[in-house]
Parts: sequence; C-alpha cells; structure tokens
Amino acid sequence: MANNFNITLPEVKELASRGVKDQPFVGGHRLCAGCNAGTVVRQVLAAAQSDEYQIVVVNATGCLEVATSIYPYTSWNVPWVHVAFENAAAVASGIEAAYRALWRKGRLNKKFRFIVFGGDGGTYDIGFQALSGALERGHQLLYVLYDNEAYMNTGIQRSSSTPLGANTTTSPAGSVIPGKPQMKKRIVDIVAFHRIPYVAQAIPGQPFDLMKKVRKALSYDGPTFMAIYSSCTRGHRFPPEKSVEVTKKAWETYYWPLFEIE
Repeated sequence: MANNFNITLPEVKELASRGVKDQPFVGGHRLCAGCNAGTVVRQVLAAAQSDEYQIVVVNATGCLEVATSIYPYTSWNVPWVHVAFENAAAVASGIEAAYRALWRKGRLNKKFRFIVFGGDGGTYDIGFQALSGALERGHQLLYVLYDNEAYMNTGIQRSSSTPLGANTTTSPAGSVIPGKPQMKKRIVDIVAFHRIPYVAQAIPGQPFDLMKKVRKALSYDGPTFMAIYSSCTRGHRFPPEKSVEVTKKAWETYYWPLFEIE
C-alpha cells in the first residue's frame, strides 16, 4: 500500500535565501570558476565571525575586489571598503586608529576587528610600503595575502611573487629567457622580521587549519599576517575543478608549507 506523505517542498528561491543574510560573504560574484580567492574569503570570514565584535574588511584593488563588487551588486555582507592597489594597509591603519580614538572617548558601544585582503600585486609590490608601515606602527589588524603569484586580473603579468622560471605575459618562456629570471620574494620572512605577534601560512585545501589560524590571529593585540596560497585556474592553467587539490599539492610537496611564527 502506498504511503501518502503530504510534504511541501520549499521554493528554490526560498532555499537560496536561507541563511544568506547571516553569511559575511555570499555567492553570485563574478570570480572565475575554480578561483580560490572566493574560497579563501569565505573561510577567513567564517572563522572571524563572533558575537564579541563586528568585522570590517578593507580590500585592495585586484581580482577579488573587481569580481565581488560590480555596481550595483556586492557579495559582501560586512562593512567593506575598497581602496587602491597601494594603500589598503594604510587605509585600514587609519580606520583602526579612528576606532581606537572613538573607543577611548566612549563614543562606541561595540568592538570591531579589521581584516585586510590583498593579492600578491598589492602586497609584495605596489602596497608593500603601506603594509610595512602598518606593521611597524603596531595597528591591530589582520592582513590576509591571497597569493596567486602574478597580476592575474590584468592579464597574467609577473609580480615579485611569481616563482623562478614561470611563464607569464611579461616573462614569456622562450629560447633566450626561460621564463621569469628572478626568485620569488620571501614576503613571509620579511613580514616576520617586523617582529609582529603572529605570522602564518595556510591553504584553502586545509580549511580547519586555516580557520584556526584566523581565530588565533584575531586574538592577538597588534598586527598579524596570513599568507594563503590561492592558485589561479587561468594563470596556472589547470581545470577549475582541481583548484583546491592544487593547493593541497603545494602543501604536500613543501612548495607552500603550513606553519606559524609567534
């Protein structure tokens, strides 16, 4: 005998909207299929959510900014500031300093934490001076580097993060020059020598490790830094469905070791 279960299934639109309002970073953006930058942001902000404070994001120009904020749409469900390539850390420093001043004067009744997202172009190269200054001054912020090892958004040009021998549009591999002739800049070492409280490397392929490090970074009083490998399906030439697997291979081969410096 057939059972008559009177089950009313929700509409697709209702399913799509469930829980979205509580997520700090939502879908519908225009990042490439297989782009790890979106995965990095989702993991970082998921770990950062807390009833104790409000997250404020400062975002340097780059793939992430361009693809998540095309007017009049946005994927950001937290206070979010877009600034130029070169000054994300400087702007975050100013916001953090203003927050501390208002807190001392008793004009704020809730706490804030500040997270900066910058790609390798905006971190290793164009924005390095601002980053170094923010670290030296001791502003309480977490700087998250999503490293795809080139200027991918503008056509896969080499950056100082691009590894030795890599073939890019500005370091083409050929018979005369076999790709980029310079070594990859050791940005994590340079940041660590600023003697800040916490520095770490992570990958989206190990989400629990990444999220644990985010929470630890936000618990410190002072600037912290995380370098996260964000392999690019267009620039590194692998199928989109392999994006997270590629980050795991980078870790397993010790190309991108996972560690903390405290």
